[in-house]
Amino acid sequence: MSSNRFRIAGLPFLIFVCAAAASSFVQAEDSKRLLLIGQGPDGHPPATHEFMAGVRVMEKLLAPHKDVRVTVTKADEPWSEGPALIDQADGVVMFVTQGARWIQNDPQRHAALKRLAQRKGGIVALHWAVGAHDAKYIEGQLELLGGTRGGPQRKYKVLETDVTVVDRNHPITTGVSNFRIHDEFYYRLDFVKPPLRVHPLLTARIDDNDETACWSWERPDGGRSFGFVAIHFHSNWQRTEYRRLVVQGILWTLGRSVPKTGVNVDLDPKVLELK
Repeated sequence: MSSNRFRIAGLPFLIFVCAAAASSFVQAEDSKRLLLIGQGPDGHPPATHEFMAGVRVMEKLLAPHKDVRVTVTKADEPWSEGPALIDQADGVVMFVTQGARWIQNDPQRHAALKRLAQRKGGIVALHWAVGAHDAKYIEGQLELLGGTRGGPQRKYKVLETDVTVVDRNHPITTGVSNFRIHDEFYYRLDFVKPPLRVHPLLTARIDDNDETACWSWERPDGGRSFGFVAIHFHSNWQRTEYRRLVVQGILWTLGRSVPKTGVNVDLDPKVLELK
């Protein structure tokens, strides 16, 4: 009799354990795999184009988001393991040199990124990951990112300028207000041609024009892309606006929701230190 009571009393506990296990399984199944791609120094002065340090900042910022499983990789050439890593990911963030060229340096890498797009994967490019010196790489990046720069028409300028939020209702700009900052901005960008259209999110005032500095793109394949041409200076990761834009841009490309007041991007200042 006492044995029966034990089994009956233990039943709720067993149900609880099974439910918890099922919940963990669902969360694991629903999580997204994100590949953060950086590179080593590219010849720019210290404290600029600090790609791997920036990738580590993003890794820390995304750590509270348990439904995003982050892998960090240093993608210096030849990066032979790259195509396999991309094939395992639901989204990529590229913080590299001449991203449009880098995408196409290896045909297998380019093919893997196309497969990611076909799977409705998220694609993010930051600063020099947007564009290349040579115009021949323009189309290859446009089809994945929606925007790029290359050839003789590409422009850039280091300046302190006003940055304006164009669409305050977009999830990526949640909790972000207009701000002023010193950075290097790329401008006179190339974008996909109508009927395809990117969605401008920020503009920077350059040469008396409002130039698109940040955009989102809901691709025809059903996936999402996000581009941001700033973050030349590593110190600008200190700015809440930058951290929030990047994290929310990444989450949006992965189909994750953004809180109504914006994502918490508080960070230990030590994470920003260059070693």
